[in-house]
Amino acid sequence: MAVLYLMMGFITCLNDTLVPFFKNGFDLTYAQSSLVQFYFFITYGIMSIPAGRLVGKIGYKKGIVVGFAIASLGAFLFYPASFLHQYSLFLMALFVLAIGIVLLQVAANPYITALGSPKTASSRLSLIQGMGSIGTTIAPIFGAYFILDSLNTRQDSSAALVFPYMGIAITLVLIALIVSKLNLPTIKNSSDAGMNHVTKLLSNRNLSLGIVAIFCYVGAEVAIGTFLTNYIGDVLSIPESSANIFVSIYWGSMLIGRLIGAFLLKFLKPSKVLMVSALFAFGFIGISIFSEGVLSAYSMVAVGFFNSIMFAIIFSLAVRGLGPQTTKASGYLSSAIVGGAVISYLQGVMIDNFNWSIAFMLPMACYAFIAFYGYFQHRALQKKSSKLAIPSKKH
Repeated sequence: MAVLYLMMGFITCLNDTLVPFFKNGFDLTYAQSSLVQFYFFITYGIMSIPAGRLVGKIGYKKGIVVGFAIASLGAFLFYPASFLHQYSLFLMALFVLAIGIVLLQVAANPYITALGSPKTASSRLSLIQGMGSIGTTIAPIFGAYFILDSLNTRQDSSAALVFPYMGIAITLVLIALIVSKLNLPTIKNSSDAGMNHVTKLLSNRNLSLGIVAIFCYVGAEVAIGTFLTNYIGDVLSIPESSANIFVSIYWGSMLIGRLIGAFLLKFLKPSKVLMVSALFAFGFIGISIFSEGVLSAYSMVAVGFFNSIMFAIIFSLAVRGLGPQTTKASGYLSSAIVGGAVISYLQGVMIDNFNWSIAFMLPMACYAFIAFYGYFQHRALQKKSSKLAIPSKKH
């Protein structure tokens, strides 16, 4: 499972390298280049619920194998797309690759808690997230040397993508074969509550606001990562291959943040940590767009550190108290990851029509809502605690 999350993080973050590569290679606008993220993350909105139903029918182990197989097919499709040098074919390949990633996430998550004692489930989750962060840290460095370096010599060709993605495809096939031979524990699926419970579930304000918060968080995180290479390149006047290293720092800081956050969350209220983290992210983007040079670059990169614990906190707060409806609620929260497609595309449109400063106000608005959600949760918990603290009257 750790290898699975490492590969998912690596593949997802490699998209941040594809955006500047395609922008230069196909002479695209920022909005057009952001379609890389749009076609990848739109699958979460389309496929999360169907993937859950498929896993319910074929089981988690087969779901993981099928997920790896579909992802490998998407990676293999990069070969004909490179040969024909067609941007639309690359987008189709990314869409197929993303379907496999969505299926992997839906199938793999229950195993994290099942593979061992429930008492140590939190430590396993921290390890898994850490492995994912390692993948997101390695991907930009890999992309800088194996993909972006070729922009100086082969701007009219996408052949530089053949070697990396064929290697990914072969690796995914090997992992699928290994998983198919493993003796993994069998987990019984909970019964589906049916569509008639959807309205009642979404009427829960805690969950409905949580879905919006996940949408905003993933959208802001992905939008910053998507354009960070181009932004740093403009701010510091350096080539894309050098600027892409800052993307590695952006994602790598999340690993540090998760380790620190795992410790702090033992003593601090998650709602407060979420609110403060979102406000810091909001503030550092503001510093970046109103400053210049190195300060501007590292201020934007610092947002990654405060992103680290947001998803886990929002997710856990949103499903709090839902009991048997938690699984279905998790499906809707996973669908909200489609924010990575919508926000990144809208920011690309804003860059094309305005400038960097105005465009980055969009993720700032996202973090403002997340801060509000943290405040909302904090007040709700305070009210609940005050009610429990009221002593009963003696007659």
